[in-house]
Amino acid sequence: MSAPAAGTARPLARSAVALAALGVVFGDIGTSPLYTVQTIFDPSDPHPVAVSRESVYGVISLIFWAVTAIVTVQYVILVMRADNDGEGGIMALIALVRRAGMPGTARTKVLLAALGIFGASLFFGDSMITPAISVMSAVEGLDVVAPSLSALIVPITAVVIVALFAGQRFGTHAVGRLFGPVMLVWFSAIAACGLNGVVKHPEILGALSPTHAITFLFSSSGVGFFALAAVVLAVTGAEALYADMGHFGRGPITRAWLFVVFPACLLSYLGQGALVLHDPGAIAKNPFFVLIPHWGRVPMILLATAATVIASQAVITGAFSLTRQAIQLGYLPRLRIEQTSEHSYGQIYVPWINWALLVSVLTLVFTFESSTKLAFAYGTAVTATISITATLYFYLVRRKWRRPLWLVIAGAVVILSIDLAFFAANLTKVFHGAWLPLLIGLVVYLVMSTWQQGRRIITAEREGAEGTLREFVDEIAAMDPPLLRVPGTAVFLNRAQHTAPLAMRTNVEHNKTLHRHVLILSLETLPVPFVDDADRLTIDDLGHRDDGISLVNARYGFKETPNVPHVVQLAASAGLETPLEIEDTTYYLSKIDIRPSHRPGMAMWRKRLFHATSRITSDASDYFGLPRDRTIIVGSRIEF
Repeated sequence: MSAPAAGTARPLARSAVALAALGVVFGDIGTSPLYTVQTIFDPSDPHPVAVSRESVYGVISLIFWAVTAIVTVQYVILVMRADNDGEGGIMALIALVRRAGMPGTARTKVLLAALGIFGASLFFGDSMITPAISVMSAVEGLDVVAPSLSALIVPITAVVIVALFAGQRFGTHAVGRLFGPVMLVWFSAIAACGLNGVVKHPEILGALSPTHAITFLFSSSGVGFFALAAVVLAVTGAEALYADMGHFGRGPITRAWLFVVFPACLLSYLGQGALVLHDPGAIAKNPFFVLIPHWGRVPMILLATAATVIASQAVITGAFSLTRQAIQLGYLPRLRIEQTSEHSYGQIYVPWINWALLVSVLTLVFTFESSTKLAFAYGTAVTATISITATLYFYLVRRKWRRPLWLVIAGAVVILSIDLAFFAANLTKVFHGAWLPLLIGLVVYLVMSTWQQGRRIITAEREGAEGTLREFVDEIAAMDPPLLRVPGTAVFLNRAQHTAPLAMRTNVEHNKTLHRHVLILSLETLPVPFVDDADRLTIDDLGHRDDGISLVNARYGFKETPNVPHVVQLAASAGLETPLEIEDTTYYLSKIDIRPSHRPGMAMWRKRLFHATSRITSDASDYFGLPRDRTIIVGSRIEF
């Protein structure tokens, strides 16, 4: 009896994971039918697509083949194979490229990592635009049901968005269980409405032929090329498939896409195409809502609002996760991160990012005032990120997996030709809103790259002031008379493994004392997502046994937040040269007060940017989980 039960349990478990993936992974791409077709045929577009049989067939064909090429082939079949210990996303790709063991020149790796960081920066722009356009497109259904309520669309959108961001500090663990079922209902509903439209006008199925896409794309008017800027809206959210791979695994995401999301979205697009073909006036309202029977429009508006909130939640959570990864890899300052779930490590809350996103999203809502206007700005960040992801992927295919050069070039040419065509089409909308995500991405990139470079300079200056650790320990051992050792344990946090912590040097040189047990703790972030506790520590007696001074190097993955008391416990159980007095432990931090100067190394404006960015750094004792009543901070000043 046990074998059949186990055999039954496995498919059920796989189905449960796939259902959960529907709520987290596919919220963005799953709500794209709300606004894609309307945006393509919007008469206010700088390059409008006139409604005709040829254009409708061409547009639906382009949508189908774009989704097939970018989402199914590029991401599901290819890119999702490039995982970093099971984790995906552009930061995982950057970490893979940066690995020391990877073949390739250091300069190439630096350039590709910089390109990846720009792609990650663009994601923050996407995190601002997605909640605005998604929620607004759902609320705009009111204009179809009751045109007299159109003036309330923007205020209602703002209220929903404020409630969404205000609830982030409570976490999504409880309500997240509803995400999957709600999205399943959503996909079922849009599939049913789309199928109804197809049944009424089955000739629209002819649009699946690639000849319509090719003919429309290369039409003499050039309108097909310009239409790509809006067609790409159908693939927004494709990067989420890859970014969330670590949470659900490649298999459940693939199954959910192939058997639920793709068919449902395709039916919706086909149904809307059939409607527009026979009722061009539907464009003036929104073919998505016009396709729905009158009795179902109000429930669909509510369902669409719930689906877009879920889509927004997914991208907000992604922004939090990306921020933590960037902090660990040294691209952002240390920000306060709160764990919102005891059971799910991925459930985190970053207050500074949350409120910055809220202000940005509300600014977009009140500035653009409609989803179609926002759509002009949407595709640029997405297409750039997709193109960058493909570039990094093919580098890994060649360098890590050592695939034949001709195969890599052939694949890169095909995939990047498609990606760059969409990106080029979106660049034609630069003066109509596409500048916005590029500007956001550029600003975030400058902040991240400046922080990385400034941190490198400050670290070098700091290490010069700290001096060599082994020489310092040798000096302590050679002191005559010996240094006074007081009871208790002192833990000195230090960035490097080879230098003496400033706080420790200050204590010895000025107080002439040292604790009986001393741990010099160095925290290292590896280009892997997680590190097992069994592999976390290395311990060095620094050449002097029984002196009570040990160097502990603690390794963390880029998706982890260090916990120093936990490390101390691990070190105590690992067996040190002298037993620790854990109940009597004092933690020492070295705080550096930085001041920009005219010294060479970095442009003055970047020094001032680095200095300004450092002001949002969270309290180190909170970040490292240190008890405030047993933490001492020793200050020092560095000019750079």
